[in-house]
Amino acid sequence: MEKFNDIYQRAVERKGSTQMLQQLLAKPASKRQLVALSDDDWLEEFTRKVFQSGFYWSVINSKWAGFREVFWHFSVEKLLMMPPDMLEQKASDERIVRNYKKVKTIPENAFMIHEVTQQHGSFSQFIADWPSEDIIGLWAYLKKHGARLGGNTGPYTLRALGKDTFLLSRDVESYLRAHKIIDGGLQTKKSLTAAQAFFNELQQQSGLSMQELSLIIAYSVGDNRVGISQQQ
Repeated sequence: MEKFNDIYQRAVERKGSTQMLQQLLAKPASKRQLVALSDDDWLEEFTRKVFQSGFYWSVINSKWAGFREVFWHFSVEKLLMMPPDMLEQKASDERIVRNYKKVKTIPENAFMIHEVTQQHGSFSQFIADWPSEDIIGLWAYLKKHGARLGGNTGPYTLRALGKDTFLLSRDVESYLRAHKIIDGGLQTKKSLTAAQAFFNELQQQSGLSMQELSLIIAYSVGDNRVGISQQQ
């Protein structure tokens, strides 16, 4: 297994300088910042990522104001009281991308958030308290208890709202496979456990966040010498 310093120096060389690489890195949110997020914030971002999966992100983003209008700005409280026939009506609204299967995830994920809030005080507190050294455990929780939050959808939501997580982007996956850290299916328990152990080791060596480490690995490989075209 490569040492962190070797990976970091290669990323520096590919980006041109330490300064250039540092400009591309970003730290996750603080625990205080995470706790300040509302349940509605989480539902909105889960929904955005569910709809972005399989669609051009620009299409979803261009309609997002319509989504917010149709679904009461993603008010968990209001959506939990919505009758099923109203959901069908909203799913056919021209202001949104009309995909009923994905629209169904909105009340389902609202219920998940509500259930967690009942147990932990708030969904944000639950997320903030989850240790990043077992971030794959949080991924698994979202996949099991949420709707369409498996694969990269849950992790990308966590990253978007500031929870410290690595991402299994194409570049990170390529690195892990090239160095034989994982083999077989990317989302198998074996691969996810191996990836988590690798990132935990790098964190011990560097003291950096999972987010920063994920970015550095991505920038050390792949076709990204002059910038980025996707989240890493």
